[in-house]
Amino acid sequence: MTLDVLYEDNHLIAVYKPAGVLAQGDKTGDICLMDEARAYLKKKYQKSGNVFLGLLHRLDRPVSGVVLLAKTTKGASRLSEQFREHQIEKIYNAIVVGKLKENRGVLINQLQKDIDKKRAVISKKLDGKEAELSYKVLSTNDKLSLLEIKTQTGRFHQIRAQLSAIGHPVLGDLKYGAPFALPNKSITLFATSLSFETPTTKEKKTISIAMPGQWHSMLK
Repeated sequence: MTLDVLYEDNHLIAVYKPAGVLAQGDKTGDICLMDEARAYLKKKYQKSGNVFLGLLHRLDRPVSGVVLLAKTTKGASRLSEQFREHQIEKIYNAIVVGKLKENRGVLINQLQKDIDKKRAVISKKLDGKEAELSYKVLSTNDKLSLLEIKTQTGRFHQIRAQLSAIGHPVLGDLKYGAPFALPNKSITLFATSLSFETPTTKEKKTISIAMPGQWHSMLK
């Protein structure tokens, strides 16, 4: 893959993650975003040794969009704190199955992680981790709806599980109840925008990327 760099400063680098690419390597040995970004930095700055790179957050393998990485330990420490304190605004777009009853809403659930099935489960008891998101319907053709989503928490598979729980799974997401898979095995969930404060200058930055153009044609 060719790395698509969206932003870079002395401490951070934001890149585009295509659907199907791992954010971080696993036992499969498949190509991952971290390795590609590390190779890019090694070549650009002619580093002879190891290159430090910190993964600040993740996107699931079938999800595409903006991923922020740390080039320094200072960047990693300060941005990790912003993530922990929910100071980073994350905006997603998603095409979901069906037409929602309300054009805007807030979803709050207790989520548990099913390790064996590698999925998040909504718990009716107060024994999970609270997950909260807000959504806005941008357009719909009754069969599918395009949403803008803001997450207030960053739980495992949060958006996928919460939308499925209200009967509107993300298109292509078989794990959470979508009726069919997409040809490229992706799902229509896209990390559109990430807003944060730079580690040293404290400048507010927003990194955005347009969602796939073909999504609009799905809603015609």
